[in-house]
Amino acid sequence: MSQNQKQLRWFTVGLIAFNMVWGLGNVVNNYAQQGISVVTSWILILALYFIPYALIVGQLGSTFKDSKGGVSSWVENTSTKRLAYYAAWTYWVVHIPYLAQKPQAIMIALGWAVQGNGDMLSNMSMTTIALVSLVIFLLFLYLSTKGLSTLKVIGGLAGTAMFVMSILFILLAVGAPAVSNGMQFATPDMGNIKTYIPKFDFSYFTTISMLVFAVGGAEKISPYVNQTKNPAKEFPKGMFLLAGMVGVSAILGSIAMGMLFASNNIPADLMRNGAYTAFQQLGEYYGVGNFLMIVYALTNTVGQISALAFSIDAPLQILLADADPMFVPNWLRKRSKKGTLVNGYLFTGILVSIIILLPILGIGNMDELVKWMTNLNSVVMPMRYLWVFFAYMMLNKAWKNYKSEYKFMKNPKLGFIAGTWCFAFTAFACILGMVPKLDYAVDPKAWWFQLATNILTPIVLILLGMILPAIARRDKDKGIVPDLKEV
Repeated sequence: MSQNQKQLRWFTVGLIAFNMVWGLGNVVNNYAQQGISVVTSWILILALYFIPYALIVGQLGSTFKDSKGGVSSWVENTSTKRLAYYAAWTYWVVHIPYLAQKPQAIMIALGWAVQGNGDMLSNMSMTTIALVSLVIFLLFLYLSTKGLSTLKVIGGLAGTAMFVMSILFILLAVGAPAVSNGMQFATPDMGNIKTYIPKFDFSYFTTISMLVFAVGGAEKISPYVNQTKNPAKEFPKGMFLLAGMVGVSAILGSIAMGMLFASNNIPADLMRNGAYTAFQQLGEYYGVGNFLMIVYALTNTVGQISALAFSIDAPLQILLADADPMFVPNWLRKRSKKGTLVNGYLFTGILVSIIILLPILGIGNMDELVKWMTNLNSVVMPMRYLWVFFAYMMLNKAWKNYKSEYKFMKNPKLGFIAGTWCFAFTAFACILGMVPKLDYAVDPKAWWFQLATNILTPIVLILLGMILPAIARRDKDKGIVPDLKEV
């Protein structure tokens, strides 16, 4: 890329990254777990984890600027093809629980848009919710095989609208006391600094995975590193701007949640209905009724539908588009006449369907389902970040073999330590995140169900990835020649 083509400035990169990483759900979910003390947690996670994470991604993106495979390409360049396959597999397979949660999010958003409250799903049995979720997922799985380019464009616009609504929520909530003189803060002692100090016990550390989940995804920024005018100076500026915007949004958003919901008495349905209830309350304060809530609900409905459709196809293409036949069996890579990865879609459908139906065995109500699925995603999704830090560690071990316009740390030993810290912190958060966020005494059966599924789900998903190379090797030993003809 020539110098005159490098048009992006640091503030543009920061804004692009912020739109990719941030959303109102990050504020609601973490407030539901920690209350108003999450303000301190946000400051710590940004300083100790998010900033180095984003800068590490910057160096990897700058070093391997011509690599199209993202994280898997970074791993292949710094280690082996086998590990690169596992990185690609992890990137794909962590989306399975994510896909399983989307139908529920669509139903919740539609319920609020149509009824103006969250009662629709409260009156359904867990079996009914699971079966309806399955039907929604299978419908969009089928539609994804036909191509949903229009929906994805609309979803992109909805994503931008959701970003605007997230910022609007903060502005409206912070300004509400000036508009409504009778507004009482739901959380007591919000002016006392002690209110914001977490209790650093075991229960607290089991909630860190949700914070990691919230600030993850910085690897999406990597294509923009070398598009800046001066990567060495502009990119880190952009990342500090990103951290500042995330920090302001997280802190002010959490304070806004504290104004609307009592930190010492968090509603059981906050993860499910918190964002909608918040906009409903703000609408009342500003005299517009349910208008803000309905706009948010409709926007979120379209956004969730698009995310479901896009997340079925995109990760699958990344895994199988240029899959190495040494590790991925021929049958999984076959395409239809239209280029659809038929068996890949079938494989996705089976895995997601299992997770959608699992709650019938051990989840009692919709609120617990949302909490469990959100926490399961916070355990599984950060597994893909581990490969980012692994690649950075390997990059620093072979420092002299690579050149980069931007370097996070110029000392390879310090760089390796930084990568190791982020790797260990992510693993620590994922492991402790497996502990259920449920009182054992209230429902022992549900507690054990959640613990078992939180542990077994990532293990089973990883083991599946280890089985495929064995099948591919067996096909090779039998003399089965790769045949990717149209089916």
